[in-house]
Formats: sequence, C-alpha cells, structure tokens
Amino acid sequence: MHDDNLESDNPNNKVDISALPFSQACENNKQPILEVLQTELQGCNHVLEIGSGTGQHSVYFAPNLPEIQWQTSDVTGNHRHIIAWHNAYPAPNLYSPLAFDLSTDAVPVNSQLNLPYDAMFTANTLHIISWALVERLFTLAGDALPTDGKLIVYGPFNEDGKYTSEGNQRFDAMLRAGNPDSGIRDKEDVVNLANAHYLQLRKTYAMPANNQLLVFQKI
Repeated sequence: MHDDNLESDNPNNKVDISALPFSQACENNKQPILEVLQTELQGCNHVLEIGSGTGQHSVYFAPNLPEIQWQTSDVTGNHRHIIAWHNAYPAPNLYSPLAFDLSTDAVPVNSQLNLPYDAMFTANTLHIISWALVERLFTLAGDALPTDGKLIVYGPFNEDGKYTSEGNQRFDAMLRAGNPDSGIRDKEDVVNLANAHYLQLRKTYAMPANNQLLVFQKI
C-alpha cells in the first residue's frame, strides 16, 4: 500500500506509509479536489471536514490551504486512523478529529479554536450513509452555516435518475448488496434537499472516475 507520492509530500519526515490506514481513492482524487478547494474556499477561515475517514485528505489539504483552519471529524471509531496520519504529517492549521455521529450528534465545535465554520466539506459519504442521514447532514449544515457559507460535497451522483457510467452502476449494486440503505444518490434529489435548507447549488465540477464535486451556498 506504499505510494511514493506520499513520501514526496513530506520529504523531511521519513514515515512508513505502509503502516498507516490507506485509501487508494483518497490518493487518486486528492489533487483534483484540492484544485477546486483552492478556488472555492478563497476567503474562508474555518472548514469542517465531515467524515474524515483515514485522514489522508486532511493532511494533504491543510498544508496546501494554509490560510484555513482545517477541522477534521468522524465517528470515534475512525479517530485513531486520522490521528495516525496527523502524527505522520502534522500541520499548524490541522486539527485533531472531533466526534461527529450524524445519527445523534450536533455539529461539533472545537472549543479551543472558538471560530464559526464558514464552510463544510465531505467526500464519499452520501452514497455510504442512509438517505435519512443524508437528510440530517443537510439539515445540520443548513442550520450551522452562515449566509454565503458553503457546503462542498464530493462523490458519484446519478443524473436524471440514470447512472453516469457502467462503473457507477456496478459500484451502486455492490453498495446496495452490502447495505440496502446505501447507494449512489440522484443529484436532483440532493439538490432539492439542499434547497429545503437554504443551500443552493452554485457550481458542479466534473471530477475523475465519474465523480462530481457539488458546491452549495447558504442563502
């Protein structure tokens, strides 16, 4: 699971990457996502990453977005993975994960930082969690974000009720076989849900591997 690109991100820190939890998808999409974030997060100060997973995205984004305080979050079972990556690749604007279970928790706050979030980011979550939790995510984001705050969502989406590729169709079947409540969401359903919480779709970015990055803004 070793990747030479990870060593080059921090050449002065000799880290055994093979000992860390690793997601190839995160490694593949981190640069295309970063390029969008560098545009869309201009002027932002504090970003909450929802569902930080392995922590790979956070250690790549934070040092490349030095003006932003990057707050990670996830269910507590994933915190050790995130912290392992943070220990290997620390950054002054990168914060240890806060506990955030969409089924029970309010939007978490770093009491030491004491800054409101002006943006939220989540990658590859909407097709994993149930639709009820997707609804709760948008409810919480709509309530917590200020006017003009952004919710940025990365992942696969159906268009007009149809799969955008055969690969996505196979992926969706695999997801639903493992958990009937998961699955690739229809983009129109997500946009309608967002609108109900005063979050308007401002821009859609086509991303590699038939994924999209949706930028919603609070009105």
